[in-house]
This record gives sequence, C-alpha cells and structure tokens, in this order.
Amino acid sequence: MDHFHYDDGRLLCEQVDLEKLADRVGTPTYIYSRATLEDHYDRLAEAFAPLEPVICYAVKSCDNLSILALLTHRGAGMDVVSGGEILRARAAGADMSKVVYAGVGKTDDEIDLALDEKIGYFNIESEAEFDNIADIARRKGATARAALRINPDVDPRTAHVKTTTGRKESKFGVDIERARRFFAARGGDEHLRLCAVHMHIGSPVYQVEPYVHATKRMLTLVEQLQGEGHHIEAIDIGGGFGADYQTDQTPAYADYARQIVPLLKPFKDGGGQVFIEPGRTISANAGILLTRVLYIKEGGSKTFAIVDTGMHHLLRPTLYEAFHFIWPAKVEPAMAPSSRGELDMPGLTKVDVVGPICETGDYLALGRKLPPLKRGDLLAVFAAGAYGRVMASNYNSMPRPAEVLIHGDEANLVRRRETWDELLAPETNPHPVPLGS
Repeated sequence: MDHFHYDDGRLLCEQVDLEKLADRVGTPTYIYSRATLEDHYDRLAEAFAPLEPVICYAVKSCDNLSILALLTHRGAGMDVVSGGEILRARAAGADMSKVVYAGVGKTDDEIDLALDEKIGYFNIESEAEFDNIADIARRKGATARAALRINPDVDPRTAHVKTTTGRKESKFGVDIERARRFFAARGGDEHLRLCAVHMHIGSPVYQVEPYVHATKRMLTLVEQLQGEGHHIEAIDIGGGFGADYQTDQTPAYADYARQIVPLLKPFKDGGGQVFIEPGRTISANAGILLTRVLYIKEGGSKTFAIVDTGMHHLLRPTLYEAFHFIWPAKVEPAMAPSSRGELDMPGLTKVDVVGPICETGDYLALGRKLPPLKRGDLLAVFAAGAYGRVMASNYNSMPRPAEVLIHGDEANLVRRRETWDELLAPETNPHPVPLGS
C-alpha cells in the first residue's frame, strides 16, 4: 500500500491521519503521497539507468501542477497531449527540450505553441499531421524534431480493449509497413526533421513479453531505416507499465528493465537516446480518493452505500469496469487490511458503493465485501492517483473535488475545491458574437 497504511485501525498517508484531514478539508478529496511519487520515479529511473533514458512523465495521468513540479525537480521530462498540458509543463518548470507531444488531433494553435516553446519532439500520428506541422514550421521559419509513432501490432494484453493502442487498426500512429514509405517521402523535410521513432502499445500492461516483442519489431525497423540512409537519433518506447490496483498485479520495474534494457543497450551505446513515458505506474498508487457515506439503502437483495462521489470524480469503474480497492479510513484494528484485494474476514457485508449521479452506471464498486457502514463513515478509494481527478467532470452540475499533497506530517491543499459560483461563472455574462456583414 506504499505510503498509505493503517495504525491502530486509522488510515494514515505518510504521517497524516486522514480522518482528521477530511474533517478539515471536506470530501470528496484526492490525497497524494509525495514519498510514493518520489519512490516510484526513483525506482523506475534506477531500473532503467543503463539506458540513461529521458523519463517523460505522462501529464494526462495526473496533471496537478505541484505533482508536475515535484517530478520535474526529480529530473523528469513531460509527455503531453494538448496545448493545455504544454502550458502545465512550462508552469511546472519543465525543461521543454525534454517534452514530447503526442495526440492525433493537434490543432494549429497548439502546434504554434509547441514550436514557440521549442519542445523536444512531436510524436507524429499520421501523414496529414506531419505535413501540417511542417507547413506551420515553414511559415514561422522554425525547425523542430519529429518521432514517427509506430503501431508494432502486438497484443499488449491490457485490462480493457479501450486502453489498447498499439494494434494496426488503432487511430494512433501508423502501421509498421507504412513507416518506411513515410520516412522515404518525408525524411528530408528541413523544418520538421524526422529523426526518431515512437510507440505506445497500451496501458496498463501487466506482462513484459509484449514490450519485448514490440521493441524487437521497432529495432528491426530502425535497422532498415538506417540502412536506407535515415538517421535515427532516438527511440521512444512509450509507457503503459502497470500499477497495483490489486496486490502484486504488475511486475516490478526491475522485471520490465531486465528484458527491455539489453535490447536497447546497443542502440544507446551507439549514440542513440531512449525515451520512456510512464504515467499511472508512478501516480496511481500514490493517490486515493476520500469520500463519505451519505446513506445506507436496502433494495431487494442488495445493500447500497451511497457516497458523496462517483463517476463524475472517478470514471474508471464505469468506463473500464476497473477495480479499485475500497476500505473505511477507520476500523477496528483487527479489520485493518495489510494489502489491497478482496478480503476474507468475518463480519463483512456485501454492498454496492454508488454515487449521487443520476445514472445506473454511477458506481465505484459492485458486490464488494466491506465492514458494516453507516452515515458519515469515511471511505478510501485506493490506487486513484492516475486517471482520477484529471477525468473529473461537472456532470449533474457537481463541483470537482479538492486535491491534497502530503509530505511527512504536512498536508498542502494543491487544488481547492470548486465552488458553485465557479460552475456558473462562464455562463453569467452572455453577449452577442459579431458576425460582420
């Protein structure tokens, strides 16, 4: 459970009692552990150290500025997918030469911004996108570097089809057969220098073998491209390393590195640069979502625990049928879990943990065994640090939650709770749009 642990039946994040914290900041609230974020980043960097990789944290997984600044200070670059994320990287103090920009729908304004910020690489998703970026760079008198995103067409065996991205039929990137034609037609552009290859096969990937298979296919392609006279200075193997939503669900970083590093070491030793784009593997287990029970309801054969958060704040259970371990923040010491997963102990009651949104699909857990609950009990939804608050919405006109970053015995509010006034503010001053003649 990383730096979240129970002490005499009370849940602590590092040294902070979360029941006491919730009394101060309210719920729902995302809680992050600085020690866990740092530990995950450092262990991943250590495992892949022989490659001296540029580790570009995937901003989309958890984009709070304080977390981005923390990782930037640790040495991280940033993997961004929008103009807004470029601005977040800049605001967090990132080295913009260590920023890689992916995404299939980059707008002209976003491309302008990326060129002005002199980002490290555009990860190119299609021929049309390359041509557009090159044209904009030419008009601006700018130059930039590009990495062609390749779909190695391997099965990443992710937990859900919606998070599989490296197959030939994906909307992302180009299939490996088109890559050589792509380089032949566009490899000599003076304003957008095509000098790297990139892949991202999916997330989360719980086996090492798909990376091995995909990396071997990429290296074969690189050898072919070099044989045709193209200079390939960097290989970006993407991210997707798993996170433990359940105990020991994913390999250790050393297990991934043990098989991936030897494949890429000759490329690195030959002067090439390796990029990695981790996201959830750093932030997922570094965060939890605190929520309070509003009501207990009996419905036929079911018992519902209705809480003050739901799919509008944590979409993963509904969107991906994802599992998140849930447990009260205060229990009898004998009921304190030592790890995440389905627990088998006396006195548990099977409940559906559901939210306030007017959708049947608004749930955090179905048929989950939990200690007896009552109104006011504080629950912790674990492994919520990735794709949690970043996917939060205002559906049903609900304000988005607060975020707190904990360091030792200190707690810092790093995103205040959205207010009802802020919900209405963008709509309170309607005015006509001048259309001209």
